[in-house]
This record gives sequence, C-alpha cells and structure tokens, in this order.
Amino acid sequence: MAPRMRITLLGTGTSHGVPMIDCMLNDYARCPGRLCERALHDPRLRRTRSSALLEWEGASVLIDTSQDFYQQMLDRHVMRIDAVLYTHGHADHIYGLPDLRSYCRRQNGAIDLFGSAETLGVLRGAFDYIFCPPNSAGGGIPVVAAHVVGEPDTLFGQRVVPIPVEHGPLRGCQGYRIGNVAYLPDVKTIPPSSLALLEGLDLLVIDCLELRWHPTHVSLEESLAYAERLAPRRCVFTHMTHEIDPDAHGALLPGWAQFGVDGLVLDLD
Repeated sequence: MAPRMRITLLGTGTSHGVPMIDCMLNDYARCPGRLCERALHDPRLRRTRSSALLEWEGASVLIDTSQDFYQQMLDRHVMRIDAVLYTHGHADHIYGLPDLRSYCRRQNGAIDLFGSAETLGVLRGAFDYIFCPPNSAGGGIPVVAAHVVGEPDTLFGQRVVPIPVEHGPLRGCQGYRIGNVAYLPDVKTIPPSSLALLEGLDLLVIDCLELRWHPTHVSLEESLAYAERLAPRRCVFTHMTHEIDPDAHGALLPGWAQFGVDGLVLDLD
C-alpha cells in the first residue's frame, strides 16, 4: 500500500549549516564535540539549510526554498514542485526561489507560492525582478503566483492550516499543519491559540536549535517540552546547529522522538 503522505527533510540545519565555515576557519578547535570536522567524513552529520518536501497523491509541495535548494533538488532527485509554502522571510528559507525556474519550464506554468502577507512582502522586495519581470526577461526567471495562505486553506485535497509562531521580532512567521503533520522550523514561542491547532498530530517536526537558551529559537529542553505537551505520535527535531550531536544527545530523547538528518524520509500510512 502506498503511503498516504511522504515527508522528506531536505535540510535540517540553521543559516550556518553544518559544517560551519566559522569552525573551519578556527581549525575546529572551538567546535562542540568537533561535530563539524566529523561531518566532513560522515554525511549523516551534515546539515544543509532547513526545508521539507511533502508528497501525497497528485501533489508535491515544498516548504521553503532554502539557500541550498539547488543541491537539495539534485541530491533527492525532486522531479516536480506543485506549490511552495513559506514559513518566513529570512534568507536561509527563501534564497533558493530563483531556481524554481527549472520547474516552471518543465511544468510549463506558474508555481503557486503561499505565505503570510509579511513574508510575501519580503519575497517581493528581495526578488523584484521575479514579481515584476522586465520585458527582456528571457527564460531565466521563474513564473510564480503569490497567495496569502488562508485560515485554513485546501491544497490538492489536503487541509493546510497556518500556525502562527513567535520568532524574535519578526512578524508573519508561521509553521504549517497539513493533515496530521505539522512543520515548525523556526520557533521561540507557540501561542496558546496555535497550540490548540496542533492537537492530535501523527508527526511533529519542530525547531531544536541548540542545547543552550537562545533569544529567537527553542533549545532542546524547550523543544522537548512543547513535544511532550502536544504528544504527537512521532516527533522529529530540525533546524539544528553543531551543538546538537545525535551520537552524544540521542539518549536524551524519548522513544517517540529523534533528531532529523538531511534526506530523512517519513512515510505516514
């Protein structure tokens, strides 16, 4: 039997990625557990910028076009993108957008982009040439159609619910619930009204930046607390720095939770 939904974690890292350039420049001497040095030789430890692909019958929906979009598409052999859901407008989550052009050409049509009004405003400002193409655009510009996501919306037969979250001072940041799957890559606080939208999950994919407290992201302790409160059947942590070492910290997780890795495929039956 084919899975009802398939989720591929294309990237599980922060804006720095793993290995970090900073660690390389310091000969890995200040890298916790020398994870970045180990990642040079162990693909399991490498983390590109966070993004996910959700597939169900008749649909292939991307969440965020990360800075590593080009490499992620090649690595995972992604053949089609029907729509993109954007969580927020930070560079590591949007700057792969220009490479959608290859999919627009192959599919011979516009790709729908969904996000909050604030996020779509950032996209238009960053990529004016895409949203207001010049007359001599040629074939190097993707064709897109931007939409403010509704509350909820229906996309290719699945109910899509935006989940507003707090991520520092940024306005318009949100995760998504698609069916019984929720994806929240950049979170500091989940308001009570949003927590109510996350009950009864089969899968929660949530931010887990590092071990220490951080002003705009949840730490491992905070992320685990949210997961325990929401009680999904399964939880996977993403958007991790080099502080999160699956070999050293895996024992801290309950049996229904795990640290994500790039390329992890999760089938929901």
